[in-house]
Amino acid sequence: MPESPKLFFDPSLSDPVSIDSGIEKDHAERLFHFFKTNKLFRWKDANNDCEDRANAICILLDKWKIPNYKTWIFSGFFLGRDLGSLVNFWNYHVAAMVPVIEENSLRYYVIDPATADSLISVENWADNIASMPNCFYTITSGDSYIFCPGRINRDTWYKRNRQNYKWTIQGLAGINGVSKTGKAQLFFCRKRIFETEARFKNLLEHEPLK
Repeated sequence: MPESPKLFFDPSLSDPVSIDSGIEKDHAERLFHFFKTNKLFRWKDANNDCEDRANAICILLDKWKIPNYKTWIFSGFFLGRDLGSLVNFWNYHVAAMVPVIEENSLRYYVIDPATADSLISVENWADNIASMPNCFYTITSGDSYIFCPGRINRDTWYKRNRQNYKWTIQGLAGINGVSKTGKAQLFFCRKRIFETEARFKNLLEHEPLK
């Protein structure tokens, strides 16, 4: 993948990607528009719950049998490598990504209305989020939920499970269930969480773009 002066692809953190399956560009663009306009996703709250929005999209794409991955970007400072930084002083950011058939090959496009107004290539997505050299981006399977703090490598990603599915639904409801504040909100926001999960499950069973 092309690199910019402030950005590097890190294969040591990445999972292998398939070179055999992808979707048409028009399909990917329609997916982007669907997720951008769906009120289940709080894209304006870009500073919170990116891992839950990305996870929710990948769960849906899995159910709809659409190949998908996640792409992550880290500041060099957060990784303890260099002084690189991201926009908004983020330590990291993550978004869902789909392989697209383009000119008889596969390219990878990111679905992230929190940071882009339209479908965007992974290289441009990462370059836009990197603020200062050096920053590092990577690709994982769609079922990787989050990395293990302090030991980020290819083998320490937490995979999707029942607990982080709950956190994903809570994140869609605007609650960070891992934080102290979020844990305190859970009791008082049970109705909102229940309604959010019901809407999510409805999407799972009714693919909108068929």
